[in-house]
Amino acid sequence: MKTQKLSRITLSILAGTFVVLMLIPLASCAKKIHFLTSSVVPAAKGFVVIKSDKNKNYKVKIQVSDLAEVDRLESANTTYVVWMVTDQGNTENLGQLKSSTSFLSKQHTAQLETVSSYKPTKIFITTENGINVQYPGKEVVLTTDSF
Repeated sequence: MKTQKLSRITLSILAGTFVVLMLIPLASCAKKIHFLTSSVVPAAKGFVVIKSDKNKNYKVKIQVSDLAEVDRLESANTTYVVWMVTDQGNTENLGQLKSSTSFLSKQHTAQLETVSSYKPTKIFITTENGINVQYPGKEVVLTTDSF
């Protein structure tokens, strides 16, 4: 009799744990989108993680590796700028993406984290002559598909 009660309690605990573990990934609502291969910087690769919060804002995190320093590209531009196309069709400047190397590795990496009240539908990176530009230039370095 004690064995049956213990087994039922154990099964209930295991079932509850399973349900909680299955719901954790759904609760985070994070979306990971990879950049397409670039013709400007073919070695560059990266991804964007988009997560909505309880205030209906969107946290956007961009990570890129093997991104060449902007002054090594053929254009005369000096800055990588990250852009977001919103669900309303507007294009927003998210900020500057700075390329750097670490102490133990010569691999160039870059990242940017920001928050937006607009829902993103596409992210892309261009080269520009400065950070305070209103509209993206023609040289798109990396882009995602629409999501």
